[in-house]
Amino acid sequence: MLIVGASRGIGLELTRQYVAAGWETHATTRTPATPGPLGSMPVTLHELEVRDPSHLAAVVADMSGAPIDVLLHVAGVYRGSTKDMLEINAEAPIRVAEALVENVALSNRRTIAILTSQLGARRGRTGSLGGYGDSKAALNDAFRARAASWSDRGVGAVVIHPGWVRTDMGGRSAPLSAAESARGIRALLAGLTPVMHGRFWTWDGREHPW
Repeated sequence: MLIVGASRGIGLELTRQYVAAGWETHATTRTPATPGPLGSMPVTLHELEVRDPSHLAAVVADMSGAPIDVLLHVAGVYRGSTKDMLEINAEAPIRVAEALVENVALSNRRTIAILTSQLGARRGRTGSLGGYGDSKAALNDAFRARAASWSDRGVGAVVIHPGWVRTDMGGRSAPLSAAESARGIRALLAGLTPVMHGRFWTWDGREHPW
């Protein structure tokens, strides 16, 4: 599997849990020379700043011909300029998935999962959802526009709200630990069926309205 954005928060915890469960795991970080906790794990590290085309091209080259059972895109930002949030939260996950979808199609599980947020759910509302919410709504729109083409390749894809989690992004008052969220995400992906493809799910297995 390949976890994009594995150096901290939910991505780091997902990496810990998948490694502990015996998965052969590839993980991306912007700073592989200073990997932090990732350095003590048996993972293959790849440098990836998700907005950098040369970094993505290098990851694609490194993974050439290799099956990816689960491509799990976690990387995202909560604050920053509108441009930064759109590039990182909305555009990069789709670009990464498109670049590696053939690797996913070569695998047994053939799964793409992208973390989104309930703050990007429009539910019929018009107007801005705030900078972060708008970026996640744009991600959701782009995901739905491409889900059918991924299905044509035999790949199942979902977007997942990970819950409000106690991380640097979620803050100390969040009700969920990263471990709880990661366990739920893993259970959801383990039970993924074809009818779940192209839909919006929560970390605890409930379908979320768009």
